[in-house]
Amino acid sequence: MIEESSPATGIAPRLPAVDVDEPLIVIADDSADHRDAMMELFESVGIETMIFANARSLLESQLPDRPGCFILDVRMPGPSGLDLQAQLAGNGHLMPIIFVTGHGDVPMSIRAIKAGAFDFKTKPVRDQDLLDAAIAAIEADRARRAVDRVARESLEKFNSLSPREAQVLELLVGGLLNKQIAYELGVTEVTIKLHRGNVMKKMGVGSVAELVRMWDHVPASTRQGDVA
Repeated sequence: MIEESSPATGIAPRLPAVDVDEPLIVIADDSADHRDAMMELFESVGIETMIFANARSLLESQLPDRPGCFILDVRMPGPSGLDLQAQLAGNGHLMPIIFVTGHGDVPMSIRAIKAGAFDFKTKPVRDQDLLDAAIAAIEADRARRAVDRVARESLEKFNSLSPREAQVLELLVGGLLNKQIAYELGVTEVTIKLHRGNVMKKMGVGSVAELVRMWDHVPASTRQGDVA
């Protein structure tokens, strides 16, 4: 377990060195009994936790950049769990959120789910149900991170292209042959072959099919801005 920051000093704890791929569950619940029970449950299966007594202490703490999920109570002193959900999203914390509350109702759960919550459970929750939900949320976060990583890498490689290479790439993934691209750009087919080789090398792919998959990860606004 990683302890929450001290309310008296407001100083965030020194975080131990850990594998950045190891999952982390961040818990905010004003009940010490519930916090401890969830911490023991997750750590019994080897999943590390950070625990907080309220939304404010969570927001003031340094959260490691690791796959995982938030488990939030709805009613806490100060900002509610739903308020915390909005603030986390606004701060760029994209881990899935599971609400666990003893005061839930249908409108509340609908509001939470519409705002992007991964799951909404009412206390008491069976240990296995909570474990299953948390593991599913962690896997969803791993998948999101993998997509984000591919998108970043694709964008970096795309940005390494010259304007002409970016044009050739766009026409290649559009299905045009070398001679068609040469005609479209008003250059020789030999020139296009040279540009095509550079594109494949810089993008780190060995086939047009791989190039298309990578192209799909480049933001549309960037593609349109760079190849216009």
